[in-house]
Amino acid sequence: MKKKFLIIATIALLLSPVINAQDSGFGAGLMFGTQTGLSLKMWTGETTAIAAGMSWSFAEQGYFNIHADMLLHRFNLIPVNDGKLPVYFGLGLKLGFGNDIHMGIRVPIGLNYMFDEVPIDIFVEVAPGLQLTPATAFALDGGLGARYYF
Repeated sequence: MKKKFLIIATIALLLSPVINAQDSGFGAGLMFGTQTGLSLKMWTGETTAIAAGMSWSFAEQGYFNIHADMLLHRFNLIPVNDGKLPVYFGLGLKLGFGNDIHMGIRVPIGLNYMFDEVPIDIFVEVAPGLQLTPATAFALDGGLGARYYF
């Protein structure tokens, strides 16, 4: 597991520029909640990003999950004195591996606080979704996390 993380981190460092803010570039960190594990985010524009996670599910015992979401951020909805606090929402896919293979869609909605002086963000998210396999069912993920931007 350490070797895979080091490979991902090395690739991310090579592919992303060194930055001073966290609303551009590549970030990696941890998330805690129904999904607990690694959180990744790559900004693709001023208000758009791709977020992904690799996590252990505490809601579904024994499942390792991977998800990827396309996100849209709205920076002007909640004014703050320091930093930035965009509301974000998006659409993504989720795969779960355990006794069965679970596949579904998710609709993440969250808040993302971005510090002015350090390349770190903190986020809280809820992601309702629809599990498509092995059976159709409503799904709900949620949690909080933090990422460091390279």
